[in-house]
Amino acid sequence: MIDAAPLVADLAIGAAELMPLQSGSKLLPESLNVSFKLLPAIIVIGMMLLFIVAGFMFQVADTDDMWVAGRSIGNIENGMAIGANWMSAATYLGVAATVATAGVYGLAYVIGWTTGYFILLIFMAAQMRRFGKYTAPDFVGDRFNSDTARALAALTTFLIGFVYALGQARGMGLVGLYILGDWSALTGGLLTAYQTMMVVFMVITVAYLSLSGMLGATKNMVLQYVILIVAFLLGLVATGWAGGFTTVLPQLQYGMMIDSLASEFSAPFAGGSYYLWVATCFSLVFGTCGLPHVLVRFYTVKNERVARWSCTWGLFFISLLYLSAPAFAAVGTALYGDQIGAVYGDPGMTSAAGDVLVVLAAQLAGLPEWFVGFVAAGGIAAAVATTAGLFIAASSAISHDIYANIINEDATQRQQVLVGRLSIILIGLLTIIFALNPQQPIAALVGFAFSLAAIVLFPMFFLGLWWENTNRQGALSGMVTGIVVWFIPMINEGNFGLVNGGAGLGIEAISTWMPAIGSALIGTPIVFAVTIAVSLVTTEPPLETKQMVRQCHSPDPMPSDKTAADIVAEKNRDGNAPADD
Repeated sequence: MIDAAPLVADLAIGAAELMPLQSGSKLLPESLNVSFKLLPAIIVIGMMLLFIVAGFMFQVADTDDMWVAGRSIGNIENGMAIGANWMSAATYLGVAATVATAGVYGLAYVIGWTTGYFILLIFMAAQMRRFGKYTAPDFVGDRFNSDTARALAALTTFLIGFVYALGQARGMGLVGLYILGDWSALTGGLLTAYQTMMVVFMVITVAYLSLSGMLGATKNMVLQYVILIVAFLLGLVATGWAGGFTTVLPQLQYGMMIDSLASEFSAPFAGGSYYLWVATCFSLVFGTCGLPHVLVRFYTVKNERVARWSCTWGLFFISLLYLSAPAFAAVGTALYGDQIGAVYGDPGMTSAAGDVLVVLAAQLAGLPEWFVGFVAAGGIAAAVATTAGLFIAASSAISHDIYANIINEDATQRQQVLVGRLSIILIGLLTIIFALNPQQPIAALVGFAFSLAAIVLFPMFFLGLWWENTNRQGALSGMVTGIVVWFIPMINEGNFGLVNGGAGLGIEAISTWMPAIGSALIGTPIVFAVTIAVSLVTTEPPLETKQMVRQCHSPDPMPSDKTAADIVAEKNRDGNAPADD
């Protein structure tokens, strides 16, 4: 049995426990230069205006462009969009923060998120494209012949988007403090400095998304990827050089710094137990394969070949940053320890400072103000890009899967687009309200969303694509079980103030073996077992459903405007489909 007391402490260090905010609700990172800076402000304002212009230029009028960008995106372009869509504030800011504060434990994020793309590439990308729907809930509803399953998947998609977006909103607010300073006076003291910045950037993001849909969001994601990767890599090289730690290849050279850093950074699992590392990594790997805003990227391309290549390019573009984040963490930790105070211990580096460590390190290295502003702009671009993907996925779940497929089956394209835009505004408002006082670091907030995706949606996608006998009853049983299992550790830890004003239930056994951030290690096998068991003891799915699954694995090419269901229907109508086809 693992000793629960040190594990709970490890969870706090590993960004999974409820954390008190510095200075009450103000959330001001220590030593961050919070003031208006003209050149950085010009950079960020220009960047946000560019996003709005792109959204206006590619504004949508039909559902194809709204949800899947007309299935017109090429492999490199989609790979860059995958990179931007994926590399959120949790990646740009949160990975360096978690590695800095939790050392080797933080590498679970790098390894988990990267490994997930190999599973996507091998087992899911091409098959999802051949199935050929608009959204992730669309797949669940059609594959399991159930509007109830569709609604559960849509609800889960909305919840994932909401939880995930909280981390992005927190990142925008914290980084915005460095660039634009304290604007809280404009609210008459109603909002704090952090809250004001968060609201400003979230409103701009919602505005451009309401115009653009998936087509405009994809074009913007390409721009956002270029901005964020250039800002991060140049920022790393310049910070390492100015601080005297590295020269031209900090990704390789930072290893020489390890011995001079505290043991909490370099000692294996000093910042989190081995079990917690495995659980976190597992949740991140399989959560990657269940995220609706990632899977929908494979619906935006012409065919399964482009889907595979775009996944490969996406992995390459993502690796450029993931190979660099630990180096930024090492350099930032060293600069913080030299100029501010002890990184670990009491009080140590706060979660707010950790979440802006990339920007703070560039500032502490003495780089020009405009350059630090450019690095900060990359963080905002990362947060905006991921928020775009999340909100499109969540709004499509409401508009396409619930409204058009369940509530009003005769809805026109104009009505669906309108409901989609209103849904974006709704989730934006909810995110703003709950992000006013975020009680967890960015990486923890995102980790909760990954656990939910791994427990509820990944088993449905994997079994739906690879086991033709998975049926409606099995899917419904598995999804309901998964939602209940995910909420257990969330309630136990009091996340989002669900129980006892945020204190939670505090049951040691659950905290030890099923931490919220790594709950998929227990939850995902349970959902697989329930889904398979119920499917085995109930009626097999219809032959047409089995034929759709087989079509997802057929070596024959498919037209870009056809789905697996279309091909099966044509074969059956023409009498060309044998019973075992």
